[in-house]
Amino acid sequence: MAQPLTAARVISALRAEGVHIVEVGNWRAHNRNPKGPWGPVHGSIVHHTVTKGTASTVRIVRDGYADLPGPLCHGMIAKDGRVHMVGWGRANHAGGGDPRVLEQVIAESYGTHPTPPAKGNANGIDGNARFYGWECENLGDGKDPWPKAQYQAIVRVQAALCRAHGWSAKSVIGHLEWSADKVDPRGFTMVRLRTDVAERLKHPASWDPGSDQEEDPMAGITKKDIFDAVWKTDAISGPSDAADHKTNPTWQPQSILKDVQARIRRMDKTLAAQSAAITALAGQVGTGADTETIVAAVQAAIKDAVITVDIHSEGA
Repeated sequence: MAQPLTAARVISALRAEGVHIVEVGNWRAHNRNPKGPWGPVHGSIVHHTVTKGTASTVRIVRDGYADLPGPLCHGMIAKDGRVHMVGWGRANHAGGGDPRVLEQVIAESYGTHPTPPAKGNANGIDGNARFYGWECENLGDGKDPWPKAQYQAIVRVQAALCRAHGWSAKSVIGHLEWSADKVDPRGFTMVRLRTDVAERLKHPASWDPGSDQEEDPMAGITKKDIFDAVWKTDAISGPSDAADHKTNPTWQPQSILKDVQARIRRMDKTLAAQSAAITALAGQVGTGADTETIVAAVQAAIKDAVITVDIHSEGA
């Protein structure tokens, strides 16, 4: 239970959460307050508009219809992720709903979703007084897509309200969870939305999910970049003078590769010689062989191995 945020406070909360806001006309004073109370508020309801086209949708949710005057929500979340603020105060968005659902939202006591509503617009309790309302531009046929920018904006808006009031994600429900007469929003589940809101609330309001993803260290790297990095370094390419690279075959990549191969063979032979010498000398333990004798034997074995590699590498 909480008093509704002021218009200034909600704008501050939304912007802190990274929401792109469009202020429509005199939205701060546009409401249905003369028809009934607004507040205390207990949560936020998500709707879909069953409309197409952002401009016309904004006009509808702001002005309403002949038999249902606007505003029909507090903000309309467009396909591009921008949130059009159209009213602040009591709005004709929730209608009648189930009092059991209200109790569960207030206590945040339900599991993955509230008890399915048994009451609706005709016989339920007034939801317009008790909830924030957010219309989302979508045909509501289960086929119209929800672009990433739009869905992320929905998450950010709900997280902003929860953060401002100290609520958990369980204070966010869909219209279909409030009223037995409704099916919106259609195209994503409220379980998923609450999960994403809850994840966002674990982070600061400025959190950008994309910043947690590690960048591919090889992104944008071309074969030429790799060649330059390997061969155009002082450690490998030898003299830095460009003329030397062109005229001295010693510093051509082919020669360097042959040299690298020879060095690898030398190291392999060296390791093999060391292992053989140590193995042979292991049998002399306790026979009186001193340290100098062992070292000399190992050095001789390594020298023979290196000489053999050098002879073979000259013809490589």
